[in-house]
Amino acid sequence: MLGKNILLCVTGGIAVFKAAALTSKLAQSGAHVKVIMTESACKFVAPLTFQALSRNEVYTDTFDEKHPEKIAHIDLADWADLVLIAPATANMIGKLANGIADDMVSTTILATTAPVWVAPAMNVHMYGHPAVRRNLETLKGFGYRLIEPADGHLACGYTGKGRLEEPENIVALLKDFFSGGPKPLSGKTVLVTAGPTIEKIDPVRFLSNRSSGKMGFALAEEAANMGANVLLVTSVDTLAPPAGTEIIKAESAEEMYHAVMGRYKEADIIIKSAAVADYTPVRVFDKKMKKQPGNLTLELKRTKDILKELGERLDKPFLVGFAAETDHLENYARGKMERKRADMIVANDVSREGAGFAGDTNIVTIFKRDGSKRELPLLSKHEAAREILREICREIEKDEKK
Repeated sequence: MLGKNILLCVTGGIAVFKAAALTSKLAQSGAHVKVIMTESACKFVAPLTFQALSRNEVYTDTFDEKHPEKIAHIDLADWADLVLIAPATANMIGKLANGIADDMVSTTILATTAPVWVAPAMNVHMYGHPAVRRNLETLKGFGYRLIEPADGHLACGYTGKGRLEEPENIVALLKDFFSGGPKPLSGKTVLVTAGPTIEKIDPVRFLSNRSSGKMGFALAEEAANMGANVLLVTSVDTLAPPAGTEIIKAESAEEMYHAVMGRYKEADIIIKSAAVADYTPVRVFDKKMKKQPGNLTLELKRTKDILKELGERLDKPFLVGFAAETDHLENYARGKMERKRADMIVANDVSREGAGFAGDTNIVTIFKRDGSKRELPLLSKHEAAREILREICREIEKDEKK
């Protein structure tokens, strides 16, 4: 962090007080910190506070040009090694997603070519609103990095996801980003499968499941952040592709099988987080099936077991499977690991609150070949992804030392 130029953009929410602590910790870590505040942010904490903590002037007005030889927002945009928006309000997230530049923060961010990190903080229901979720996906599509908010008691009185991540954790992430040493997965290729498969019945109907792909996309994004070359095999087109990943589209179980088997030799690590259908229709109708009197019997056949086939290969990479269960979690997970010859199984009980499909959190247990396990608490899917990847790195390091 020593000598890095961090441009901290502070927008208006009660978490502004945490941004003051963040400014102090960034400065203590050796970074040069300059702060831009929105008008709303200034109503929570005075600019003088940030000036004292950063030892730099604070910017609040696009039209307050203190130095005639340069344009302030362009100069700041060029100066930054990294731009951090903390806290990021729903309003600012919406502006940036739609290219609106009507204040000092939004104007500067649109002008920068530096990495942009977004740390949201807001009411739990605001954070879950479809417009906010869509806007965040848009920003991720731009290459912005999201620092997920934490769960806990919120200033509004609710308890849930929406707390600004703790300043020390944000600083730790920045230190990892700026680390001069090799990243944990540098030189490795990671193949991730994500989301459901879609098994066609006719041109308008299909069989599928509730998987959203969020866990797999989080794994792909965090693997890329850790230096890996990432191949992401998925049917999902509703989530923004993680920056730095190669997307391989595969809709059905058969397509996913061929996509994985065609590329697995490139991979050092395969993470099978996709919810692949176990069965697919024997016959796919060319035209829409018409409703008939009485019941309908649909004949299904087994799909290829991708994880099992990979496990049987002599040249298999480090292999991680996922198990979504509703009971007897450990028995099923360990049984799956043995049958499929996987190196690790990540299991979750989807009936538990916070661990089901489509949400932004997960509760997983990591089972390993040596019989050990690690239970993770309720975490955001990105936090869980980081912990899973760290465990993979530890296991690979052990194997390399043998």
